[in-house]
Amino acid sequence: MAGGASRWLLIGNSRWHWAEDGQGQGRRYWSEAAATVLPPLPSGWAAVGPVPPGLPPAGRLELSHIPLQHLPPWLGVDRALGGYEAWQRCQRPVLVADAGTALSFTWVDAQGRFCGGRLQAGAALQLQALHRATAQLPAVQRSALGASELGASELSGDWPHDTATAMVAGILEGLTGALQRAAGQLRRRQPDLQLWLTGGDAEALHKLLVASGHEGADWQLAPGLCLDGLARAAALS
Repeated sequence: MAGGASRWLLIGNSRWHWAEDGQGQGRRYWSEAAATVLPPLPSGWAAVGPVPPGLPPAGRLELSHIPLQHLPPWLGVDRALGGYEAWQRCQRPVLVADAGTALSFTWVDAQGRFCGGRLQAGAALQLQALHRATAQLPAVQRSALGASELGASELSGDWPHDTATAMVAGILEGLTGALQRAAGQLRRRQPDLQLWLTGGDAEALHKLLVASGHEGADWQLAPGLCLDGLARAAALS
């Protein structure tokens, strides 16, 4: 960390997510495979996945450090951080969708109270399940989900002819449908609800949502939402 810049770490279920405050250049974000060596140590960190031995407890944020009301003890700290950051940015009711290993939905009302959520398997997990539970469906790498690598068929609503593309398209369309349905249900209850989308598959899903029009275009893409929440909450603890 040149110049003493602050570095933040969120240990996920399948990857580690980092942010670093640059010298007048804003906050930089990146993700990588789980590591065992941490030079330099983060200024603050939180974990929902396995914590390696030797990572000092200093700077760790637990659920109790997140200033949202009515947080249940079972809630993942990543969901609390994303909900907290989104609510802080707008002071309105928010629905945060985190598209990672799981697609999680977290609803926070205008008073900063956790109001519930949903969980379902994320895109890569669904691809793994299809391959492992069937005799003929191929293994499809996570890289196929990258927004820059999506073919026209996934984004145009066409119907793919090859199996691997059909798997990716079907899963992404299903996740997009879940996002649209959740948004529609909550907006009937809270018309001023703001929609936030984060996580590793957020960019691919956001392109589909925008292409779908209507409420799809209302989702705000925020790749560093949970890490920004970590940095904000760490400043208070």
